[in-house]
Parts: sequence; structure tokens; C-alpha cells
Amino acid sequence: MIIDGKAVAAQIRAELLTRTARFFEKAGRAPSLAVLLIGDDPASQIYIRNKIKGCAETGIRSFDVRLPEDTSEEEAVLAVRKLAQQTDLDGILVQLPLPKHLNAEKILAEIPPEKDVDGFSAANIGALALGKEGMVACTPLGVMELLRRYGIEPRGKHAVVIGRSNIVGKPMSLLLLNADATVTVCHSHTKNLKEECLRADILIAAAGKAKLLTADMVKEGAVVIDVGTNRDENGKLCGDADFENVQKKASFITPVPGGVGPMTIAMLLQNVCTAAEKRLK
Repeated sequence: MIIDGKAVAAQIRAELLTRTARFFEKAGRAPSLAVLLIGDDPASQIYIRNKIKGCAETGIRSFDVRLPEDTSEEEAVLAVRKLAQQTDLDGILVQLPLPKHLNAEKILAEIPPEKDVDGFSAANIGALALGKEGMVACTPLGVMELLRRYGIEPRGKHAVVIGRSNIVGKPMSLLLLNADATVTVCHSHTKNLKEECLRADILIAAAGKAKLLTADMVKEGAVVIDVGTNRDENGKLCGDADFENVQKKASFITPVPGGVGPMTIAMLLQNVCTAAEKRLK
């Protein structure tokens, strides 16, 4: 079965409209998100536009904050600090990547954990590692939501995560561990990657390498979640899995595009609502 991330994301957005309306009744204002973009990276501008559009569609008020490419680190820190102090802001997002002269870790550290709707702060990652409540990175959270809505239970299953990035791989492995899966994390130094993958009941491909996962690496009936976004030799968008051949062996698989991708922004919007509701309490 092909997992339709686009349809699930649309369902979540419809649910968020109800949540934001309920919040407005109680708080007298809409949940709010500030999106900060430093520089003029074309891909980042597209991502920002999609996030602001998502806010408008779900009843979230957005603030689009732009700073020039040559913004100093001190100016960037002060900008985030100023946003953090605004009492009518529930979430703050700094669009990555930042210009090379800026220290992303230092700038992101200025976002209070309760407003860190990207889930990238040390405090939130630490809470996830300890199994405590906090904001969770949007892409891995979206993967868990897809598994839940398709009735795929991680408990007792062997999950293999290919990739160990701070944005996807590491939080993904922690979420699966917290869901009582037995988790193996593979990376560029893993020996016998094929053998590790063949043991997986749930296989998460998040390495960022086109068609890395081939059919001979997938056991019959495994669930394959493809987080990769790459271009193949013809310039066509593709994932980390060789979709055409892997789908013949998988019980469930996510396509690229239309699988995990639409879930990332849906989870961001959900995190904003959750942050607003928590602050209201």
C-alpha cells in the first residue's frame, strides 16, 4: 500500500482549523508564528512561502521577518531575542540554512524551548531523549503520525533508520525507541548496510542519497518510509529508495514526492497550535 502523505496532511490541516477556532474563542487571538529568513536563498524563500500559506489555511497568524544576507551574528541574535520577548508570539522559526558566516547553534539557542516549533533546541532534543514532553522536529514527527494513521504499530518491531542527522535521523530513532521499537541507526560508517536493512520491519531512509535503498536490501513485507529528497540522473525528484522496485516487496511505502514531504509543514502548524494551547493553560 502506498502511504498518501498529501491526504493525511490535508486531514491534519482540517483538524487544525477546528483547534485554531477554539483557541481564538478562549484567547481572543489566533495562534501565531514568526518566520525569520536571513539572506535570499531561493529554496528557503519557497519553504517560507509554503509555511506562511499553510498558516493562512489553518487560521494561524504569521509574521514574516526578513534580514539581509550581510546581517551580523549580533544583529541576528538580537532579532531572535526580540521575537522571543513578544508575548503574542507562540512559535519562532529560523529558516535554515543560514548564511555561512552565522553560527546557527548560537542563534537557535535564543529561541525559548516552548516556542521552538522546529524542535531543534538542545532542551527539546534532551526532553525527547529522556521520554519527556517537548517540541519534536517536524519531519520525524510527521513519520510517526503517518505510521499511527495507517495503523502501523512500532511496538516490538525492529526499526532501522538510515541517517543520523540532528534534524531527522537522531530524533527519528528516539521517537521509535520511545514507541517501544528496537532501533538500529545506520550511517556512512556502518558495515554491511544491506544486512542491517534486511532485519528491519520498519525501514526509515533518511540519508539524502538518491536510490540508495534497493529492493535486495528490503525484506518481504517491510514498511518503508522514504524521507529523502533528491534528483536522479534525469533531474527528476526522487527519494532514497528505488521506489519502483522496492514497492514490490514492501507492505507499505511512502512515495517521493507526496509522502513524508507534505507532513513536515503539517507538523510545524500542529506544533504552533500545541505551543499556543500550552501557553494559554
